[in-house]
Amino acid sequence: MDENSNSTTTVVESSLSCGRCGKPALLQCPKCVELKLPREGAAFCSQDCFKASWSSHKLVHLKAKLSSNGSENADDMSIALNEGWKYCIKKGQARTSKFPLFDWTGTLRPYPISSMRNVPAHIDKPDWAIDGIPKVEPSSDLQHVVEIKTPEQIKRMKETSRIAREVLDAAARVIKPGITTDEIDAVVHEATIAAGGYPSPLNYHFFPKSCCTSVNEVICHGIPDSRRLEDGDIVNVDVTVYYKGVHGDLNETYFVGNVDETSKQLVKCTYECLEKAIAIVKPGVRFREVGEVINRHASMSGFSVVKSYCGHGIGELFHCAPNIPHYGKNKAVGMMKAGQTFTIEPMINSGVWRDRLWPDGWTAVAADGKRSAQFEHTLLVTETGVEVLTARLPSSPDMFPWLKA
Repeated sequence: MDENSNSTTTVVESSLSCGRCGKPALLQCPKCVELKLPREGAAFCSQDCFKASWSSHKLVHLKAKLSSNGSENADDMSIALNEGWKYCIKKGQARTSKFPLFDWTGTLRPYPISSMRNVPAHIDKPDWAIDGIPKVEPSSDLQHVVEIKTPEQIKRMKETSRIAREVLDAAARVIKPGITTDEIDAVVHEATIAAGGYPSPLNYHFFPKSCCTSVNEVICHGIPDSRRLEDGDIVNVDVTVYYKGVHGDLNETYFVGNVDETSKQLVKCTYECLEKAIAIVKPGVRFREVGEVINRHASMSGFSVVKSYCGHGIGELFHCAPNIPHYGKNKAVGMMKAGQTFTIEPMINSGVWRDRLWPDGWTAVAADGKRSAQFEHTLLVTETGVEVLTARLPSSPDMFPWLKA
């Protein structure tokens, strides 16, 4: 039965009770019959009782469909829908209670999302915070010219980047089997607000949440939702903070419980790709060389480099020049100079490098459904090399086994 169905099917058994009032029932939901669901709870004494129960009863159909599609935690999904949470569609500009249709590449599925979180009036906000549309960024000259930051801008970026690091660390501390990515988003949101910042992703081009959470085969831009993390998952949390007029951007991929050996190797390799790329950053190095370093290490490890998403300039704008591809033989133009700030954020896949986009218009997944990992830092080119503005702190949680050695 779809949402427009308004009739029931007569059943033979008279021993069934109405799913709404408990009276003897001779009618049954035809969708339940089609899905071969148990007749108990799907029988009704009258059309009136059936119609009155429809808003809650239809969740039984959704749960059955999700279970047949291989979706785990179908109970959680049904509960979320019953609480008014909905699926994100149209790049964040719309919601629906209907499970989206898609040729899913892996085992992960979208779950309903909560409403957009509030930001207090006293928090300084970027120009997209209210209506979802960046005003200055798209037409700025800094989309074509790489800005050399002033000492005053650099000071603000260091402050903001440290806050972003502390916010990501707060998210990392709560990651464990059973927590939802929406709960991770809540931690990011509240920690950002507490520091006096604005979570840059929130309503940026209508993105509905305060951070990105990318699980398993999701490459990037995963939307926090009501799915619970499971033992063996990997999850990337991508945080950007807007504070004192500038942005600080970083992300890390974490293990959830006990993960398989290939996932361990993938995440470690991705971490190393970023470290090796950062090591070459200094004045005079061409931006295109970053991709060569990353591609070489990923390929030697048997992994592939995503080509659709790149590192970017950052400062008073969230995204601007330079564009920094992470793959080899790229055509990036320009050379590093002291005072530039940008991100390097390699996305490494365990299978093919190609990606697909989910119906929500944001979530990018590996085309073959295999796992993907990512790490990111905001960097400052100095006179002699590089400063990692979002570097780990002595207080950062111990999340990566290879850093213990």
